[in-house]
Amino acid sequence: MHIPSSMLHGAVCPVTVVLGAAGTGLAVYCARQAEDAPSAAKFSAVTALVFALQMLNFPVQDGTSGHLLGGVLTVALLGISHAVLSMVIVLAVQAFFFGDGGVGALGANGLNMALLGAGVAGLLFERMKKTSVPRNMALALAAWASVILASMACSFEVAFSGAAAMEKVLPAMLKVHALIGIGEAFLTVAVLAAVNACGHLWRQKEKGTAWTALALAVVAVVMSPFASNLPDGLESVSAGLSFVGLNGMERPALFADYVFPGITDASLSGICAGLAGVMVVVLLSRMTGGALRSAGRTA
Repeated sequence: MHIPSSMLHGAVCPVTVVLGAAGTGLAVYCARQAEDAPSAAKFSAVTALVFALQMLNFPVQDGTSGHLLGGVLTVALLGISHAVLSMVIVLAVQAFFFGDGGVGALGANGLNMALLGAGVAGLLFERMKKTSVPRNMALALAAWASVILASMACSFEVAFSGAAAMEKVLPAMLKVHALIGIGEAFLTVAVLAAVNACGHLWRQKEKGTAWTALALAVVAVVMSPFASNLPDGLESVSAGLSFVGLNGMERPALFADYVFPGITDASLSGICAGLAGVMVVVLLSRMTGGALRSAGRTA
């Protein structure tokens, strides 16, 4: 559901940049105040896991695919404020290094997938945990809701840009993403169960969770050549409503389309690009996680 800059017009990009920056700033403040902040190692490993899992598109129907957003999964592992920052790092690396979601649309993508997909859906998850709803059911419902919230926001942004009429783009986006959300719910519960199960095998659960998440990230990248090549939900809707590529070329990226320069074999090139992305994500999130913990101790 990564919006390219070419889909957005007028004030949508600057407005969403301001909203995204404000939300990210609030997440930084909350993360610094958090008493149960994750270690820098866990924060970086979970962030790398989300980056890698987003490379794995799964088929839905009618020639359309979807992929895990990972917002609620990240909330379950890191807490809401750290999950929002984790998603922001993933989206920034995808935009600047992979051309996945335009740099100009980074505010919109951050608003949709980090602030709504992790922040608001995470609050919904935390709220449902305090009721009689079973934890896995709450996790699945919140994960499904995260996709719906992000797709609704995306529809509004496209419509306000004048790219497509609201009465056309909103129903089309909700229809396909309601199905993608089912996959999001299933994968969120399954991946969290796998991470927690393996993490419990270590004497130090925090360290075990970090190593498990990082190992699963590498496995996901290695499996990426087997991911579906079908267009994702937004691409499918944009093609059907003819609002693709309205503003021309995107910014060049080092690993554009997840291709590693100089490697001709498509599968190996994709794996190498993905592993390079994992390393970049780990580096940035390790620095961010360490800075947040340091700031929290001195606050």
